[in-house]
Amino acid sequence: MMIASVASALPENVYPQAVLSEYLKGVWSDRPEILRRMDTLHENVQVEQRHIALPLERYAGLRTFSDFNAAWIEQALLLGERALDEALRRAGLAPRDVDAIYFSTVTGLASPSIDARLVNRMGLRADVKRNPLFGLGCVAGAAAVSRAADYVRAFPSHVAVVLTIELCSLTLQREDPSIANVISSGLFGDGACAAVVVGAERGRALDPRAEPGPRVRATRSVFYPDTEDVMGWSIGTHGFRIVLSAQVPEVARERVRPDLDRFLGEHGLTRSDVRSWVCHPGGPKVLQALEQGLELAPDALALSWDSLRRAGNLSSASVLLILEQTLERARPSAGSPGVMLAMGPGFCSEFLLLGW
Repeated sequence: MMIASVASALPENVYPQAVLSEYLKGVWSDRPEILRRMDTLHENVQVEQRHIALPLERYAGLRTFSDFNAAWIEQALLLGERALDEALRRAGLAPRDVDAIYFSTVTGLASPSIDARLVNRMGLRADVKRNPLFGLGCVAGAAAVSRAADYVRAFPSHVAVVLTIELCSLTLQREDPSIANVISSGLFGDGACAAVVVGAERGRALDPRAEPGPRVRATRSVFYPDTEDVMGWSIGTHGFRIVLSAQVPEVARERVRPDLDRFLGEHGLTRSDVRSWVCHPGGPKVLQALEQGLELAPDALALSWDSLRRAGNLSSASVLLILEQTLERARPSAGSPGVMLAMGPGFCSEFLLLGW
């Protein structure tokens, strides 16, 4: 099983964090309790710029959940097609080569789902196996790659694609004065990422001139009981209202290491054997907690920190964006083990053992 390629598609509307913060101050001009804390909260997330789905001036015209969700469908199709088309091109494949698609999102609703609509737009086969995933949030990028790897393990001649689309700006909650909402308004960005996962037989048939990604040696899903209130959404007529507990960094610091150690140990490895880390950038406190809990070298999560600064937290798409950057900027040495990991609502973790 191999990740043959990864590609991202970020919206063309990119703004410095200061510009976005000033816009939100206008939105909340009558909420002094928010204005007093916004600058500090937005500075603390350490995001320098973000891509957002629409030009900033268009958000004022979105008033209802229906307005936001219609914009989400429109932009999700555009970005999803761009990301998937580029990932297939990089793997030397065409839409009709795809046997299964795993689509994840947690920022909009559509039925038929976005993957179904892309079948028509992109010319995927009528017998493609669709697997839309909703509700996994930030863990979904890693989890979808795991499920795609499970699929091609069973069908080694097949091609599975993963598509993650998150348009967090289209979940804006103007009436929510909570600290969690103010933090999220400065932390989360928009984007899409796609990955092509091929079985062992199909991998041998790829263009030998291409530089594929890593093999997926093993995967592990971990659910933490009685943590459903740590992270997620409250969904209603208001749309998507963030649930974000201060426990997230604590879970990252205390629970990830023993589970990861057991996972690695089953494959004769320890954390000191891992040469590359592809970690979802939940936020500064989460990244710091992972660095401390996993006892990582100071630069081990450099690409995660860089992604956070340049794009914010893209929920499920972030871990694939970091994998793309790993392939382009910091490709590990051949034969070295790596780990991809993410956490998300449930509360849960997903680990992938990679072989470069």
